[in-house]
Amino acid sequence: MAAAHNLEMEEDVNLNRDREMKEMLQEEKLRADRAGKDPFRLKKVHRIVSKWMLPEPVRRTYLERANCLPPPVFIISISIAELAVFIYYAVWKPQKQWITLDSGILESPFIYSPEKREEAWRFISYMLVHAGVQHILGNLVMQLVLGIPLEMVHKGLRVGLVYLAGVIAGSLASSIFDPLKSLVGASGGVYALMGGYFMNVLVVSFAAHIAGGFAGMSIGYTVFSCFDKALLKDPRFWIAIAAYLACVLFAVFFNIFLSPAN
Repeated sequence: MAAAHNLEMEEDVNLNRDREMKEMLQEEKLRADRAGKDPFRLKKVHRIVSKWMLPEPVRRTYLERANCLPPPVFIISISIAELAVFIYYAVWKPQKQWITLDSGILESPFIYSPEKREEAWRFISYMLVHAGVQHILGNLVMQLVLGIPLEMVHKGLRVGLVYLAGVIAGSLASSIFDPLKSLVGASGGVYALMGGYFMNVLVVSFAAHIAGGFAGMSIGYTVFSCFDKALLKDPRFWIAIAAYLACVLFAVFFNIFLSPAN
């Protein structure tokens, strides 16, 4: 009797153990399925992006390198900051309408103003301020559409370098060619991304746009063409940096000694 009872207990233990093993295997299979689906979805997104935006010879390189680790933090963060500043001046500052902001942004400590060029941060911070809804929407859409795929391949440090190079080039160029005009908007950075990405700048009538594009065609092209190379070991990078710094020094000299705004 005792032997039969012990046998039944052993069978129950074995059944429970088998049931637990099956449940563990099912859970592992579900986790594997989820892990398999997520990369597939991401790869599908990358394929769509590469087919839409890239010429065929470089699509394979993009697909091999594109990933979300780390995520595209720079371009998303700068976009959120620009949107937040726009909302601040459109909502909290008295404005007649949102289409074209007026008095609020003209008094902003961020805007580039010829009369306040000694406040050097304005040569960069002007990118945070936009003149209206159309202005900010155009810049945000372009920089997110171009910047996120770029950052998934080249990561935030390189994209940030090109973006800020375009921003600085834009304000310095504007201070030379439009020395009496104020400047707002991130178009210099956006055109730098476009110039580096496509090596083809749209012809426009604004000095900041053109300068940002040339920054992209020099520094941007060098940075974005070095997929697997260290930038510091690429002579093209140093040539582009030297040319860029020479232009910056000339612009600084012009603003100090030659500008009509003095």
